[in-house]
Amino acid sequence: MPTFASLIVTLSSLLSFWCVTLATTHCQASALSDSVAIQRLLRQLDLFQTSPAARLGTVALSVRRVRDNQEVIGYNAQQSLPSASTLKLITTATALSVLGPTYTYTTTLEYDGSLKDSILTGNLYIRGTGDPSLGSWRFSGYPDLPALLNSWSAAVRAAGIRRIQGTVVGDASLYSDLTTPDTWPFGDLGNYYGASLSALNVNENLYRVVFKPGQTVGAAASVSHFEPAVPYITFRNTVITDAANTGDQVTIYGAPFQNQQWLTGKVPTGGEFSVKGALPDPAYHAAYALQQQLSQNNISVNNPPLSVGGGLLPNHESWGKRTVLAQYKSPALTELVRQTNFQSINLYAEALLRTTALQLNRKVRSTNASLDALTTFWKNKGVDLNGFRIRDGSGLSSVGALTADNMTGILSAMSHDSAFSVFYETIPIIGQTGTVRTLGRGTPAAGNVRAKSGSIEGVRAYAGYFTAIDGERMSFCVLVNKFTPGQNRAVTTELEKIFVGLVGLSGQ
Repeated sequence: MPTFASLIVTLSSLLSFWCVTLATTHCQASALSDSVAIQRLLRQLDLFQTSPAARLGTVALSVRRVRDNQEVIGYNAQQSLPSASTLKLITTATALSVLGPTYTYTTTLEYDGSLKDSILTGNLYIRGTGDPSLGSWRFSGYPDLPALLNSWSAAVRAAGIRRIQGTVVGDASLYSDLTTPDTWPFGDLGNYYGASLSALNVNENLYRVVFKPGQTVGAAASVSHFEPAVPYITFRNTVITDAANTGDQVTIYGAPFQNQQWLTGKVPTGGEFSVKGALPDPAYHAAYALQQQLSQNNISVNNPPLSVGGGLLPNHESWGKRTVLAQYKSPALTELVRQTNFQSINLYAEALLRTTALQLNRKVRSTNASLDALTTFWKNKGVDLNGFRIRDGSGLSSVGALTADNMTGILSAMSHDSAFSVFYETIPIIGQTGTVRTLGRGTPAAGNVRAKSGSIEGVRAYAGYFTAIDGERMSFCVLVNKFTPGQNRAVTTELEKIFVGLVGLSGQ
């Protein structure tokens, strides 16, 4: 690190001397200004790296001029480190480049068999294509889960069906593998942010468990109800009551396709308190919820619901030619990417990874093959991916890693893509929007840096773009790995200083 800083200083000094020799005042001023800003930022990085907050870990920074991919600063930029959710920038950039901003998912309600005298002798299917937003509450003008179920039930009634002598099937067979990345921590899988991907996602693959706290600290907290209802899951509840305003301290232990979960931890005293968990089989829940809605609308179904896909193979021998009853179109990809980056939704990132890989190669049928397709895509664009060892599309994996140099290389390459202007607008603004809205307020960085944040245990990361003082657009990535426990505030303070240093750079 000191060697690199010394090299920058030496090169800047030589450039200044050359400019002075030629009596080129503008060049001299620009070079001196730039060298001073760079030296100041490098000193700040050195102080951060040797501080109590980071001295046992690694601080890395890469800054590139996107116009020509020229690296301006590389500080530990070749170290392969966990990226946390900054990885979503790469996943969403790839999706927009490959699929296009107007891409939409289509989910289809279908039936097979014969229909006579209002009796369907066959099955009803919800065929998924990987839409992560199906039944979500986030998108204005699009139905949430209750509204979606009502519309599907209405479509069944409109077809004249009053009885189904078959099964309601959640068809997630587009993905036949176990779609959860195998490096995701077990402690995350039962929680909403660790919800597994399905080809038929619904309600963002989550439910809410609503607790009723005890009267005193340490008393047992009981479960009031679930939203939506999940009676097919059994729960062991050991959650207790903590002091008021202590927030969510609950961990839900579960696993994909396992209908038993364990509720542990603490909830604050006071009124009812809800915590989000992961649906173990989203396709099954879609089928179950639709069957419940049909029953409410006096449409009977002979058999219990079932799901196929995600490792559960369908019995195609019992399936006939299908008739489409209804089709649902998702919001445009631009909106899905915006939610992915602004709200840092792991499910959306994993869905976009798999969909993009299928578009690149229809033979791709696993998470690992999808990651290979993404890697090849950027390699073919000339990006140096030495040290690029990602293990998912969202950054939840604590095993996956990349270098700061990898990130800025991809971001710089993306700046020349036809979808860049759309991609750029989906990245939150420091001090204003998304997960970085409270960061850097009252500093020159606020409003001048677009950044995706990332945070997993021992890791803080930010990546995106900023405009240098001379108008040059720059890409950047800062990774802080294995910082000292309990030093979050100190790390935040140092990161804010880095952001201020970035906007003081020149791109010349």
